[in-house]
Amino acid sequence: MLVAFMPFNPAMASADPLLAYGARIAGDEARTRIVVDMDREPTFTVHYLNNPVRVVVDLPATAFGFPAADLKPSGLFKDIRYGTMDANSARIVLTAKKPVKLVMAKAQADEGGKGYRLVLDAEMLPPEQFAELVKQQSWTAADTAKDVGPVDPTQKTDPNTFLVAVDAGHGGIDAGATGTDGATQEKDITLAFAKIFADKLNAQPGIKAFLTRDKDQYLSLSERVTIARQNRASLFISLHADTLKQKDIRGATVYTISDKASDRLAGEVADRENDSDRIAGTEAQTQPAAVADILLDLTRRETQAFSISLAQDVLSSFNGQISMINNPHRHAGFQVLTAPDVPSILLELGFLSNKEDEKLLLDADWRQKVADRLTEAVKQYRVSIIANGG
Repeated sequence: MLVAFMPFNPAMASADPLLAYGARIAGDEARTRIVVDMDREPTFTVHYLNNPVRVVVDLPATAFGFPAADLKPSGLFKDIRYGTMDANSARIVLTAKKPVKLVMAKAQADEGGKGYRLVLDAEMLPPEQFAELVKQQSWTAADTAKDVGPVDPTQKTDPNTFLVAVDAGHGGIDAGATGTDGATQEKDITLAFAKIFADKLNAQPGIKAFLTRDKDQYLSLSERVTIARQNRASLFISLHADTLKQKDIRGATVYTISDKASDRLAGEVADRENDSDRIAGTEAQTQPAAVADILLDLTRRETQAFSISLAQDVLSSFNGQISMINNPHRHAGFQVLTAPDVPSILLELGFLSNKEDEKLLLDADWRQKVADRLTEAVKQYRVSIIANGG
């Protein structure tokens, strides 16, 4: 049942109703975009309701002329309803799977001159922040606040602090690879190492680390990327311990993102890691269309260059200390490395398909040594960034 109906606002009334003639939705359970095509520029307000989590978009009188299938619930939303409230108003109600916030809500002119588009970009939100949104909002006629803007970081840091997102691969229903003993699970290896690594980073002056997951919990690939971006991370390091058909291959590998895989092995590893969402039953839908912006493209290129620099620092720190495979810096299309503004690497600590690697991955002293070398790499990267004015 809809509650807290917004009182009638004469400024929103129109002699003829708006026509919503098209709609589309794209995204996943971390970020979802909804676009509604309208014949004229709409005025609108946004509010939030809890139990269940809902986003309420109030509009002037509107005729909805698109097929219901065009706004079939997906991504963050499990139910979408829209329709007339009275002679002068209409409403769209988006029922979410988890707490959400509209980080963008705007009406923009259609480039083809066909009217306007109402664009709603939703992102997952920590539950406590959503509760505060609901608590602070007003439902008066004068309330035009849309409660949009970036999600507040959960990691409160000094702007001068170098923040590292440490991502323990897999988790929950997605166990990842299994060791040669049939018992060791990748999700446990990565979480144990991530905690050690984060502790070492947090002991360094000017550096703070946080875990994308701190327990046996499933996170989609997009959720991991979104957590890093929402917290304005300076780096994102995803930790893994895969398996290969070739049991003799062993050693660490550092991956950066690329549209084309550097070799067949890199492509196979990326395919398996990208399958994590499918295995957990939350395979990503079509991603929200990115704004065609040359500045965004330049940001991606700069970020990729920084990612490669970090990878080289890791390899330098590991050299002669930690066993690595041949050609240890490789690249492929890893979905977990897609943040356009956060330098990111994926580190394969070793391969659970190799008995020697598996033994090391379970060895406490070896984990400490690798974490030490990886911490030195992050320190070196930070020094170079500061030296170059970053």
